[in-house]
Amino acid sequence: MRIQELTLIGFGAIGRAVHQRMLGHAGVRITHIVVSEGKVAALQAELGSAVTVTHQVPEATPLALECAGHTALTQHVLPALRRGTECAVLSIGALSEPGLPEQLQAAAEQGGTQLHLLAGAIGGIDAISAARQAGLDSVTYIGRKPPAGWRGTPAEQLFNLGALTEPTVILDATAREAARLYPKNANVAATLSLAGLGLDRTRVRLFADPGVTDNIHEFEAKGAFGEMQLRMRGKPLPDNPKTSALTVLSAVRFLHNRTASLTT
Repeated sequence: MRIQELTLIGFGAIGRAVHQRMLGHAGVRITHIVVSEGKVAALQAELGSAVTVTHQVPEATPLALECAGHTALTQHVLPALRRGTECAVLSIGALSEPGLPEQLQAAAEQGGTQLHLLAGAIGGIDAISAARQAGLDSVTYIGRKPPAGWRGTPAEQLFNLGALTEPTVILDATAREAARLYPKNANVAATLSLAGLGLDRTRVRLFADPGVTDNIHEFEAKGAFGEMQLRMRGKPLPDNPKTSALTVLSAVRFLHNRTASLTT
């Protein structure tokens, strides 16, 4: 089995969880972790000599996984792609920024490499992408989270989240608007839109629902292929209720498939 060397961009709740799950993996070795310059020394002391902590992606990196947030795409992923580093990203909502998808594609073409948009917290992305080939008529996404999952977002300024007693619509808009206003919560909507009809034709409804304890994702797609509905009830990361645990597992699956003899 060949060894896939990896640079991990970001070491928050998602990065830590990915790092923990990949420890001891036979085919993947995390060689570098990228954090802000002021955090390098403390994290290096915490993790020891098994990995190198740095504030930028090393030039010789063959593969980088972004799990740091939206600014990491312009700060780290764009230059890495231009140098020929293959990259995978989880912060799909950042692609709602006008021009950024085109910049990333151009950077990958310049470097002769690929950019992988990981599915993260939602399933069915392969089916949506396949259905698009024959033509899609509509894609609608509905996201439900407990009120606490919306703290630190614009919803907190519009609603008394702690006092909600019934499901409340906090946004009804396009996927582009959802990703712009709720970038840490609406990556699923952005992922669906990029696989299907695009950010401006995908409809999004976000709910703060005191009747649920999990993150719930639903979507409906219609087109020449027929119709599809999907509902997922995802457990949040213990360290970050805004993020689904499946997001971490999506990254782990991608990394495992890099070296597996049989991929799914």
